Amino acid sequence: MAGGRVCLSLNHMSTGGVSRMVNKLRFAQVGLGPMGVRLCKLALEKEGIEIVGATERANLGKDVGEVIGLGKKLGVTLTDDLNAALAAEPDVVLHSTLSSLELAKEQLATIIKAKVDIVSTCEEISYPWQTQPEIAKELDTLAQENNVTVLGTGVNPGFCMDTFPIVMTGVCQKVEKIRVARVQDATCRRLPFQEKIGAGCTPEEFEERKASGKLRHVGLRESSDMIAGAMGWKINDYRETIAPIIAKKEISNEYLTVKPGQAVGVEQIAISMMNGKEIIRMEFQAYLGAPESYDTVYIMGVPNMEVTVKGGIQGDIATASMAVNAMPRVINATPGLLTMKDIAPVHPYAGDWSKLI
Repeated sequence: MAGGRVCLSLNHMSTGGVSRMVNKLRFAQVGLGPMGVRLCKLALEKEGIEIVGATERANLGKDVGEVIGLGKKLGVTLTDDLNAALAAEPDVVLHSTLSSLELAKEQLATIIKAKVDIVSTCEEISYPWQTQPEIAKELDTLAQENNVTVLGTGVNPGFCMDTFPIVMTGVCQKVEKIRVARVQDATCRRLPFQEKIGAGCTPEEFEERKASGKLRHVGLRESSDMIAGAMGWKINDYRETIAPIIAKKEISNEYLTVKPGQAVGVEQIAISMMNGKEIIRMEFQAYLGAPESYDTVYIMGVPNMEVTVKGGIQGDIATASMAVNAMPRVINATPGLLTMKDIAPVHPYAGDWSKLI
């Protein structure tokens, strides 16, 4: 719980004014879809971590261990009652339900009022101060009142197109422009991701889903705002385009068969301007059959830099890793709604995780 910031020693944690021995880092998993399962399984691989609650709308009444494929029971029953999952007093919640902050805010508020820290993969909470300032302020105030830390993170937003380039600028004397390119072969990504990028849609279906807001990579604006906030830049003109990448030949994987003329994925370009000059450019492509995956960051400044991750950073693996690795950082952080630029660097740990809180 958030009271971990007032530990009496490495082995004691204060919870509501009562000291208890810290034998394990205790977490609850809110959302057990494909990504939630990944988060949960990874957390449980770590020494000194235990699950004490979990929520989802399906598989109610079943043991979490069986639902996530461990082949054994963990003694935690899946429920759709968030308050019931929080009753076991976890130290932190891994929250993986929705991309929309508007839709997720009530869940987040309930967790905050229970005085439990949060690591969320909700893309829009990664940096909502410019896009949704009223909700951001509401959650920030509530978190501070309840001595709770809330962090949104993942692979993107959370690392590839924001934290990664921000860290790179640490060796620069000055920065004039940042360009980030992320290209992914989405063939092996989970089905919800493939649907989100429009794979299998006709061009007409792609445009309809784009118009409804259901088809896009969520987070380019949040990543741009995070970089601008770190650099002290003020974005006064932001533009984002979304276009289908069309299949030239049939492409199949375990989920979909895409015919020639249908969309295999999406290309999004986001441009941020300040005083008439381009300061941030984001190029995002995710599609089935991309010949090469990579992540490249270009820094224009002193010095100029170009860094490429060949093969790219695998999204599902990295999202789970970022969220799980952030848990002790969040438990020990100052209260409020924080972003990746506000906390100490996250990383895995080979020892007993209970020693970190």
